[in-house]
Amino acid sequence: MIQGSIRVAVNGYGVIGKRVAAAVRLQTDMELAGIADVATDYRVKAAIAGGARVFAATEESVQEMHDAGVPAEGTIEDLLSVADVVVDCTPKGVAAGNLERYRSSGVKAIFHGGEKHSLTGHSFVAQANYESAIGRDATRVVSCNTTSIVRVLGALQDAGVLVNARGVLIRRATDPWESDHSGIMNTIVPEAHIPSHQGPDAQSVRPELDLVTMAAKASHTQTHNHYWTLRLTPGTSRDDLLSALRVAPRIAFIRMRDGIVALNSTVELMHDLGRPRGDMWEVAVWDDVLSVQGDEAFLTYQVDNQAIVIPETIDAIRALAGTVRDGYQSIAETDESLGVRREFLARS
Repeated sequence: MIQGSIRVAVNGYGVIGKRVAAAVRLQTDMELAGIADVATDYRVKAAIAGGARVFAATEESVQEMHDAGVPAEGTIEDLLSVADVVVDCTPKGVAAGNLERYRSSGVKAIFHGGEKHSLTGHSFVAQANYESAIGRDATRVVSCNTTSIVRVLGALQDAGVLVNARGVLIRRATDPWESDHSGIMNTIVPEAHIPSHQGPDAQSVRPELDLVTMAAKASHTQTHNHYWTLRLTPGTSRDDLLSALRVAPRIAFIRMRDGIVALNSTVELMHDLGRPRGDMWEVAVWDDVLSVQGDEAFLTYQVDNQAIVIPETIDAIRALAGTVRDGYQSIAETDESLGVRREFLARS
């Protein structure tokens, strides 16, 4: 077990990396050891302006950073030498090649959903399997969509009301900051396989879930939208479903009657609530859309692809470090630091 404040390195300072670094700085039991990247653009320069120590992620990028006026303090190896845990936020495929480097440095490592479960042999969602990650040398925080599936369906499974689930996922085309040079327009692109990868991925965390997912990319860049048909245990009511979701962590309700009628409405609400970067760490479930007919239920919810995995990553840091043994204690600490809510607006 790591003693004292957990020293956290962030390798890759993009969409996820910058959010992880900001969240680490909010924790009373962690310190940001520094960030590593190969970029020399506004993101890294903004990190320096915010007081972060910056390191070059490769030997080749040291000189490039200095030539661009980015004062790199050394290489990734220098950063790892002063870290207990590294959160790898590098692009898909790059991260997997870093595992042996982390192991040889004696640093515990967290990867994200772009990598396969087989890389670490453990996939993580805090409310589902925090304790199984305690003391491991590495884990993988699953993707944004998978995190939402485990949170929502896991809560219903734990409450004993879910038999199986069949879902359709409408995915954003690309991250907002990349919308000028990638993505799709005026079309929808179905995933080529059923089940789509999110269902089996959720089962890597909760193998007992009986679910099938289908997915498609749509021509928007902010957030994902899920639609679920649930088969319920006999006698389950709508109130039973709402109660199970209400007590689960990191699920918050939104309502059509409040004018939250589309994905952009929720994005705007996050800005109006003063969320940093407009982030929504919770799964936003439309409670006035959820309906029950016989032994079936139908619900829809929204997922912030840029933010939902951030609290999970903070909990994974504590689990690997072994500093907090109880998952719900870590969840409570993380959620308080970020300002996670169960209701975004007062119920009318």
